[in-house]
Amino acid sequence: MIDVQGIMDVLPHRYPFLFVDRIIELEEGKRIVGIKNVTFNEPFFQGHFPGEPVMPGVLIIEALGQTAGVLAFRAMGKEAEGKGVYLMSINRVKFRRPVVPGDQLRLELDVVKHRGMIWAFQGKAFVGDQVAVEAEIMATIMDKEIVAK
Repeated sequence: MIDVQGIMDVLPHRYPFLFVDRIIELEEGKRIVGIKNVTFNEPFFQGHFPGEPVMPGVLIIEALGQTAGVLAFRAMGKEAEGKGVYLMSINRVKFRRPVVPGDQLRLELDVVKHRGMIWAFQGKAFVGDQVAVEAEIMATIMDKEIVAK
């Protein structure tokens, strides 16, 4: 298990944009399962939507991407030091049910393909036993200074 401090050791994200609270399963280079506890005090609920709070789908995708980033960084070890993980594409996204305060997202990703610094994942976000979101995600690990230019 990896706690939030261990996640922050790998990812650059911080509150309010860190959307993974804990990693509960990790099979190096193959599979990862993360948890995001959705609470009413999340800043996005003030405007999405007043009186009917729903977690924005794009933030659920971001949570899946961050969880995938932990898997890729851990699998690459020293090769990933000083680099960042960046989304390349998001395909076949399906939103199956709304995510609301009090829900716990279980973020499950399987590696579909890995070649060099490029990773492809099949991901699903569950609330209980119901799929909330599913997507194919591609990401790359690259030097941070390349992105800054």
